[in-house]
Amino acid sequence: MKAAARIEAFLEMMAAERGASDNTLASYRRDLEDAASTTAARGTDLSSAGPTDLRAFLDGLASQGFAASSQARKLSALRQFFKFLYAEGMRTDDPTGVLDSPRKGRPLPKVMSEHATGRLLDRAAEEAASASGANAAAPIRLHALVEVLYATGLRVSELVSLPLAVALRDERFFLVRGKGNKERMVPLSEKARQAMRVWLAERARMVASADSPWLFPAASDSGHLPRQVFARELKSLAARAGIPAAKLSPHVLRHAFASHLLQHGADLRAVQQLLGHSDISTTQIYTHVLEERLVRLVNEHHPLAD
Repeated sequence: MKAAARIEAFLEMMAAERGASDNTLASYRRDLEDAASTTAARGTDLSSAGPTDLRAFLDGLASQGFAASSQARKLSALRQFFKFLYAEGMRTDDPTGVLDSPRKGRPLPKVMSEHATGRLLDRAAEEAASASGANAAAPIRLHALVEVLYATGLRVSELVSLPLAVALRDERFFLVRGKGNKERMVPLSEKARQAMRVWLAERARMVASADSPWLFPAASDSGHLPRQVFARELKSLAARAGIPAAKLSPHVLRHAFASHLLQHGADLRAVQQLLGHSDISTTQIYTHVLEERLVRLVNEHHPLAD
């Protein structure tokens, strides 16, 4: 069995047994096919490659200017792939065991201030309130999207694929199915619920979407709003609100949700659950927020503070 067939078998396992998302599977496929092309050029099939072959692949990435994070992701894909081959008896060893992970810094997430976030939400609300006629749907939908995103901290893929039932129930909390097919409970602010009510009323007037199960339906392959479309609309909204568009993305709003919660006293474990992080170490990128809060706490309340 050649590399291509074994890659397919690996991806089938990831989908069936691990519940890997389409995006995750596509990423694994790209990374493994890149590695397979490189080892093939060296005269070696990927599934029978040794540490030297794989190290040459990783060294090539570095020489091409790939960031350490990209190198680490590709090495992670290779480790998962060879772990699978070993478990299935297709190999008697794991050649990735002797490979070192590339050193990478832990960059702090881009975070919007509460003031800038407020300006963005206010601008979205103003545009939705003044919208009318045939052009009303887009600004009303965008307002609902940004309010729900900031209220919940959802991943953008989770947000655009929300089922219609979430809005129909109109409750303060709802369950979302995230990475690894895991469910978690997230809150909805009253502003977000109100924005969804307005969007529901507008959506009901859209005859083409009457039978769609999605809260944000669209004429796309998935049947719901593509995340790239939302990202573009969000950047345009930011520009109209006087916020540099380059500094804003759906992921930045997700970071704002987490950072603002921590700044106001939320527990790191609670934020981990709300974000859907399986490991607390992922959430610990926000420890700088906690450190700032602790310094402020000491400076404001310690009797010997200057």
